[in-house]
Parts: sequence; C-alpha cells; structure tokens
Amino acid sequence: MDTDNRVLRTKFGDRLLHWTMVSCFFLVAMSGLSWFFPSLHWLGSVLGPPQLARILHPFLGVAVFVLLMCMFVRFVHHNMPVRTDAVWFRHVLDVLLNRHGQKLQIGKYNAGQKILFWGIMALISALFVTGLVIWRAYFAMYFPIPVIRLALLAHSAAALALILLVLGHIYMGLWVRGSITGMITGYVSRAWARQHHDRWYAEEVAPEDTTPVKPHS
Repeated sequence: MDTDNRVLRTKFGDRLLHWTMVSCFFLVAMSGLSWFFPSLHWLGSVLGPPQLARILHPFLGVAVFVLLMCMFVRFVHHNMPVRTDAVWFRHVLDVLLNRHGQKLQIGKYNAGQKILFWGIMALISALFVTGLVIWRAYFAMYFPIPVIRLALLAHSAAALALILLVLGHIYMGLWVRGSITGMITGYVSRAWARQHHDRWYAEEVAPEDTTPVKPHS
C-alpha cells in the first residue's frame, strides 16, 4: 500500500462494526425472504433447518438492530443535514453519471448517503418494534391477533424497503471506484478524498497533510 498517498477514512473498529452488521443482516434478510417468497424457500437454509432458522432469525434481527444503533451513535454527527447538501442535490445527475468537474462541498458523507443513513435507521427501528410484537416465543401472547397481523404486514413491508435500500447502497459502493476498498482497508487515496468529499478533505485531511498529491487513477 502506498501510505504516502493514502488517508485513513474509516477506523478498524468502525469497519469491524460495519462488516459484522452486514454479515448478520445478510443471514436475517435471506431467511426472511425465504418465508415471504415461497419460490425462494432455499434461501432459508443459510440458517439451517426451518425450525432452527425461525429460532435464530429474531435473535439475529436484534443483533442487527443493536449494531446499527452503535453505528448511529458513531456516525450520526456526520449525517446531520447542512446547507451545502443543497449543492449535491443540484448536481445529483452529475453524481449519478460519475462526473466530477464541480466542487460539491461534500463533508464526510454526501446528501445521498445521509438520506440512506436516516432511511436505514428508521426502517430498522420499525423492524425492531414490529418484530417484538410478532415474536411468538416471548411477546406475541401480549398482543391481540389484529395487532399481530398489522405488525406482521408492517414488518414485511419495512424489511423489503430496507433490503432495497441496502441494494442501492451496494450498487453505489460498486459504482464509485475506491469506495469498497476504503471500507475493507480503511484507506482511500488523497485524490479520491478530494474528488468525492472535498469539504471533508479540506477541513480534516489537508491541514495535517504535507505530502504531494498524486493523480487519482
């Protein structure tokens, strides 16, 4: 790794938190989809036999919720709306087409990432609450049948919406070259940081940076 041309964007603890949550979410989402869509019943095997999957699914769901709440505490201050987010919205087409001729005054996360952050947090909260209501082994007996049915419907809708958001997150991570590497190693090139998060680079990276900039490949 060319450490002279790279800056730390995501610390090891934050990366570990992220990838642990991703692993748990993958197992929960696969098992949930297997019950919602009968044609995908084979996905449920990621958690073993059907009986075991139904036991593990809610526990892993709670784990996802707890991990995301930890991420909320860690990253919420970077995801608060700021006035310069309007610049990103005005140039959203250029962003989607991967054109970077304009300085967009982007902090550590852009406006699209902030929307994703708050959407994920809202949906996981809805999933947690509705999941408790329909958790037959521990909580369902305290609620009337109509409430359980409504909670099951809301749980399914929120789960599908969250899966779609996560798929969009994955797509954008693959679309912007260097993003996935940054979440694996924690490092991005200084040129990448200046190009995609210019305000973050200027405020937090550049003041401590004394090495010459190399072109972003």
